[in-house]
Amino acid sequence: MAASVASPPVIKVAALCGSLRKGSYNRGLLRAAIDISKSINGLEIEYVDISPLPFVNTDLEVNGTYPPAVEAFRQKILAADSILFASPEYNYSMTGPLKNAIDWASRPPNVWGDKAAAIVSAGGGFGGGRSQYHLRQTGVYIDLHFINKPEFFLNAFQAPAKFDSDGNLIDESAKERLKEVLLSLYAFTLRLQGKSA
Repeated sequence: MAASVASPPVIKVAALCGSLRKGSYNRGLLRAAIDISKSINGLEIEYVDISPLPFVNTDLEVNGTYPPAVEAFRQKILAADSILFASPEYNYSMTGPLKNAIDWASRPPNVWGDKAAAIVSAGGGFGGGRSQYHLRQTGVYIDLHFINKPEFFLNAFQAPAKFDSDGNLIDESAKERLKEVLLSLYAFTLRLQGKSA
């Protein structure tokens, strides 16, 4: 009788896009990541929309509770094992909507704490690199642990040739690089949790 093969541990990833634009290349990166994740045993990615979140305002916090959209978002982050950010670059930094989402989920109790994270980005002359490093800096305070390698940057001048007219990633080499990021995030998440693949 053949020995049964154990299923790999399941890692739940919350995917956040810093751009609210439907045709955003960064949103296209997340769609591609979700599609690629179906070929990676144990990795489940859910897109989490940040557009319903109001601007951070502690006047909206009543008796320790948050507005419904904020609470729903916080619960999605809390339930995730790790985070995948698609972070475009606005004025050498991350976007306002993404920073707003980060700030809401860091309100007490901080639901980002001790989770693994990865960043991908498209846009800007450096492929979103400056936004990524600002995001990493913010992660120090909110206790996120980012993978260091591989990094994924897609230069804005290269992007139009790598996406179709609907904003879907069509470049095979970019898809392979994206898959390497996901595999690294999966392995690092397991390591943080004291598990093995």
